[in-house]
Amino acid sequence: MWSYFGPAFVASIAYIDPGNFATNIQGGSEFGYKLLWVLLWSNLMAILIQYLSAKLGIATGRTLPQNCRDQFSRRATIGLWIAAEISAVATDMAEFLGAALGFYLLFGQHWMAAGWSKTSVMLAAAVLTSICVFAILALELYGFRALEIAIMGFVFVIGICYAFEVFLVHVDWKAAVYYTLVPSVSHSSIYVAVGMLGATVMPHVVYLHSGLVQPRVRASIAREEQEALVEPKGNPQHHRLRLLQFELVDVFAAMNGAWLINSAMVIVAAAAFVHLGHPVDSIEEAHHTLGPLLGPLSALAFAVALLFSGLSSSTVGTMAGQMILEGFLDIKFSVFLRRLITLIPALVVIAVGLDPLRILIFSQVLLSFTLPFALVPLLILTGRSSLMQQFVNGRWTAWLGWFTVAVILALNGLLIAQMM
Repeated sequence: MWSYFGPAFVASIAYIDPGNFATNIQGGSEFGYKLLWVLLWSNLMAILIQYLSAKLGIATGRTLPQNCRDQFSRRATIGLWIAAEISAVATDMAEFLGAALGFYLLFGQHWMAAGWSKTSVMLAAAVLTSICVFAILALELYGFRALEIAIMGFVFVIGICYAFEVFLVHVDWKAAVYYTLVPSVSHSSIYVAVGMLGATVMPHVVYLHSGLVQPRVRASIAREEQEALVEPKGNPQHHRLRLLQFELVDVFAAMNGAWLINSAMVIVAAAAFVHLGHPVDSIEEAHHTLGPLLGPLSALAFAVALLFSGLSSSTVGTMAGQMILEGFLDIKFSVFLRRLITLIPALVVIAVGLDPLRILIFSQVLLSFTLPFALVPLLILTGRSSLMQQFVNGRWTAWLGWFTVAVILALNGLLIAQMM
């Protein structure tokens, strides 16, 4: 079982990235526990979506972008690629900003005491973030399993940090359970609710997960081909069916772990910040407020969790961007060059001095609008028996998938109506 764990955990880091910190802090500090139901619903959607993405990769031996290029017209493929690139760039910027903020919260006071300006400190943090992300990406040179284990380690550290935070605050567990199970939405909370959805169900990892399973798929296909020479009448895809069964366990464990961490973020923000009488306007304010309220160890745990989240999710976002580019356009592109190019928007945001929290939340809302451009092709492809063969979606899976798309479109429609 351990040898099958990994792909879903790499994908799950996108569900606990700095964008989640931003939306969960705002949601918890402004609305208390009332938006916890959004995380539960988003998690259920995420389990289904990531399972379907992995299933497509296992059944076809190709990624979602590659299957889109093969199965759809060139015009549709270019349109889907543009939407995927928008989501990848928005994700990259959010995750890179989060990692830089983590370095700033941990070391910024010492640098500013030495006479540095805040912008200079953030730029230095961005350089440190770049070096660390390149180092994490380089782990793949030692085999993809090394990178998987490193990302799983990051997820574990983030979980430990937020378990410690929950231990420190006084949680109203009755209210937390009630609002997790009973939806509560108001006119003023729609924007944050859609942001939380966009931060939780991420379009770039819908593409990525179909590629993360490929090393195991290639090994399964090789075993199937060897066994077919000995026993031609056996099930030619039984190794891939077994891989899909294990991947379902992987997805269930990873997504529920991400859901618990996200819920802990909202619960801590609700318990620590609601009594302030105003929503927390920045991640920096959340960090500075936690210290006096819960002690310096709480502020340290928050900063470490943010840093690990930003570094690992930025790495995963770069991998997704490379897979999107190569799959849709059928070109080879270095993952290191991809990371270098996507540094530019984040560096511009830092140099101009824009509010990172507002940029993070806006990027998550943007992601919820690009999400259907990943989900609709995924559902179409996994519903084609000519492509999927015995892996094709059943009736209930198909209905649940289209219901998920309908919910996302409805929330986006509410947000547009509110803005107008």
